[in-house]
Amino acid sequence: MQQTVSTNIAALILRVTSGSAFIAHGLLKLLVFTPAGTAGFFESLGLPGFLAYLTIFAELAGGAALILGVATRVVALALLPVLLGAAWVHSGNGWLFSAEGGGWEFPVFWAMIQVVIMALGSGAYALRLPVVDRVLGQAA
Repeated sequence: MQQTVSTNIAALILRVTSGSAFIAHGLLKLLVFTPAGTAGFFESLGLPGFLAYLTIFAELAGGAALILGVATRVVALALLPVLLGAAWVHSGNGWLFSAEGGGWEFPVFWAMIQVVIMALGSGAYALRLPVVDRVLGQAA
């Protein structure tokens, strides 16, 4: 019994922390870099500009869903491409994120956190939406 309680609390802490970080990154792109500026940066990397808007949406909506515990496993999976894309963007800067331009260490670590969240599920104090549970079943 104690192991289940500890695991559920650990899952709660991990998903709320990760969700908060996603919201912070999404707000940075939205309010500081601006969507147009973020799109311009994506284009400078050779990526289509519209991916910037999808990334901002994924970070904000995905972060909120993680915090609330809605469709946690699916959301964590959906956020993996964002993080692996960030790892690709920073890969030329070395592995340490403290390197100029940031390295790939942090986005890869954060991607692994999403894998752990997928394994643990929502944990304690998750918002259960019957329609989401019906559609996604165990994947929710």
